[in-house]
Amino acid sequence: DPCTECSCSSGKETDKDIGSTKKKENGERSFVPKIFFGTRTHKQISQITRELKRTAYSTVSMTILSSRDYTCIHPTVSSSGSNRNEMCVELLEGKHGKSCLYYHGAHKLGEHHALQSAHRVYQAWDIEDLVSLGKKLRACPYFAARELMVGADIVFCPYNYLLDPQIRESMDINLKDQVVILDEAHNIEDCARESVSYSVTESQLRAAREELDFMVNNNIRQKDHEPLRAVCCSLT
Repeated sequence: DPCTECSCSSGKETDKDIGSTKKKENGERSFVPKIFFGTRTHKQISQITRELKRTAYSTVSMTILSSRDYTCIHPTVSSSGSNRNEMCVELLEGKHGKSCLYYHGAHKLGEHHALQSAHRVYQAWDIEDLVSLGKKLRACPYFAARELMVGADIVFCPYNYLLDPQIRESMDINLKDQVVILDEAHNIEDCARESVSYSVTESQLRAAREELDFMVNNNIRQKDHEPLRAVCCSLT
């Protein structure tokens, strides 16, 4: 028999508020968990959403969390090298007297999906679909995807968005009492190892030691900087 607790039954959407709760007959609200679906790569998310479109759950509200490397559409930032995050932050803070018009239009994507849902034409989408629509509406896909997470039933994202506490905090991901699905979970060990690992070059260590030398020689927080300089010296 078809399930009666979710919006897929009979092909009709149930009433749902932003807090992912449903009204009981006596007026109380019961908690409805989100499904966080973690994958190893962004490419695998594309494969999963493609399969989702073929199921009875293709109309369930969803979102995909990904980095600016995949979702930034600002002409200058998206064409830059490895400093997209820093450039984006500078635009949002207006450091150089400029702002990001795409960021201010991010709500347009959320309104578009809400309108589709209201007309019962909502369908599962992929990152490329969101980016294409973002360019058309001049709206930021990166921040729109984060806004869509509030009302989404399914949230797709790479492993590290769920495993790394710093990323969880920055993306406002709270996994308490939620459903977590990890695709190809045997890769978790490598992902966890990478999330707590960092690579530096010898030239970077030498540059850091020179800066710490300057701090110590100028009596700037010597107690803090001397141990750090010792670590750099021992590594080099």
